[in-house]
Amino acid sequence: MTSSSTTLSLVDTDPAELAVDAIVIGVHSQTTGSDEPAGNGSYAATLLLASGAESIAAAFDGKLTETLALLGATGSPGEVIKLATLGTVTAPLVAAVGLGPEPTGAAPAPETLRRAAGAAVRALAGAGRVALTLPLPDDTDAPAALRAVAEGALLGGYRFAGYKTRPQPTRRAPVAEVAVHVPDAADPAAQAEVVRARTVTAAVRLTRDWVNMAPNELRPPSFADAVASAAREAGLGVEVLDEAALAAGGYGGIVAVGQGSEAPPRLVKLSYTPEGGGSGKTVALVGKGITFDTGGITIKPAQGMWEMKSDMGGAAAVGGAMLAIAALKPAVTVHAYLPMAENMPSGTAYRPGDVITMFNGKRVEVLNTDAEGRMILGDAMARACADGCDYLLETSTLTGGQVVALGKRVAGVMGTPELCERVRVAGETVGEPAWPMPLPEDVRKGMDSDVADISQVNAGMDRAGHMLQGGVFLREFVTDEVPWAHIDIAGPSYHVGEPFGYWTKGGTGVPVRTLLELVEDIAANG
Repeated sequence: MTSSSTTLSLVDTDPAELAVDAIVIGVHSQTTGSDEPAGNGSYAATLLLASGAESIAAAFDGKLTETLALLGATGSPGEVIKLATLGTVTAPLVAAVGLGPEPTGAAPAPETLRRAAGAAVRALAGAGRVALTLPLPDDTDAPAALRAVAEGALLGGYRFAGYKTRPQPTRRAPVAEVAVHVPDAADPAAQAEVVRARTVTAAVRLTRDWVNMAPNELRPPSFADAVASAAREAGLGVEVLDEAALAAGGYGGIVAVGQGSEAPPRLVKLSYTPEGGGSGKTVALVGKGITFDTGGITIKPAQGMWEMKSDMGGAAAVGGAMLAIAALKPAVTVHAYLPMAENMPSGTAYRPGDVITMFNGKRVEVLNTDAEGRMILGDAMARACADGCDYLLETSTLTGGQVVALGKRVAGVMGTPELCERVRVAGETVGEPAWPMPLPEDVRKGMDSDVADISQVNAGMDRAGHMLQGGVFLREFVTDEVPWAHIDIAGPSYHVGEPFGYWTKGGTGVPVRTLLELVEDIAANG
């Protein structure tokens, strides 16, 4: 099952003459400087057209902003106001998307453009062909701006196919084709950005598809098959360990979590090697693949449990990132490890009080079977270190504590400080914010076990510092010399509210683009 897809191209025809169903322009909010409230109780404000809309404005005889304001446009970020053109330009519809206040001496930030493009394309669902004429700088920032617009348009047009048996009359099809207006559509650099955007967003869309699938349709064996099939088609090396191989290989954490389900666990390893060996560095990517999390014996409350179908968002993101890596071909070796299990309560489920021997030989006392993600990740991270890597990046929907501390849109990052800072910068660059968090020694001390090497959680802290407990535990499975980062995406990987920007309801694909940015940065700079 795959989502519907929007195509992308470049045009350089005068926007007023483009034969499209709708033309998208940008508008900024602009205060008038008046201290007197307007008649509706708000302070007076005007609209300012963003660059790129000049020919459209001329066709309206300078009355376009006035008309948009009468329709309620404020220029606030993500707002979309539609206006019938009545023949003033070739397109029958103008859609003005808000960009917020006009930046001082610069074009809008790439993330502002990315969200605007996504919001506009989503609002124009049902249109066949849409053109975007948003403000693109003509300096060194131009590639980043064009990339942002292209990504936003393709991701804003995403829609999961779903499982409905009857057509939905009110459900309009996503925009079929988006054309981005640029000064020179034949420019090789601009065309390269389009190709890259298609590649990256295809990976994000597939990640979203996997996360959005019903959990009975995507259990560990079928998830492993889907990832392995896509990886082989992309030319990646593939290794899949089934339950027998996991038991024989000493993957105690993965086996323990998976033994409660009739759908047995898997570990998928994907490998990319650049021609000529690249930089000589090796990056390991690890992603949590709990296809459904009931909490096991420590069962979760029923309310909202259906969202636990998204508990494999980390593995989905790593799998998607590897497909993009295969196409983008960075000059660095990358191995990905996707441990997959279904955490279910049954007569064979692992229990609080169990002691589990992990892949690296450490013995873990289980105190809470709902802290299962760190168990399967510990095995996968230890395997990555045993195989050899210069950097280890792990991502997972690990803790509700991440949401409590940082909300639904900012990931938490723990690990080697220098690498955590690189994660933060990469996330800021691509519009997937992340914030470094500490790994306090007092948290680790409280995880000393009377019967094993480490307990799975800090019982004395209960849920206090829960995100930090997860990071402290995972640190035990990384060899000392390897820089590593744990990216907790419990909030950002799955969006439950109203759509905004280029996020639609359900899986977001976070942090595929962050991982790609990091891999390419490591390839270029070590």
